[in-house]
Amino acid sequence: MSKVCQITGKKAITGNNVSHSKRRTKRKFNVNVFTRKFYWVEQGTWIQLTVSAAGLRNINRMGLDAALKKAANEGHLTEIKTILK
Repeated sequence: MSKVCQITGKKAITGNNVSHSKRRTKRKFNVNVFTRKFYWVEQGTWIQLTVSAAGLRNINRMGLDAALKKAANEGHLTEIKTILK
């Protein structure tokens, strides 16, 4: 499972670990993602999404159907894009 949010498109970024002596080594900042199941009322089915904490807040604020449509238009959701049109 890749660590990419299907709603917001957030993914891991790279940076540096900086020691006390200012030596820098590469590291990765992962996204807080988890798998959740949602009931999609408009389609009458359960769907499973990999969402970040920010993606969950978007779903709670906008509603599942609006969040899915926005994510599909921005290109974050590819497998549900055909159902939405």
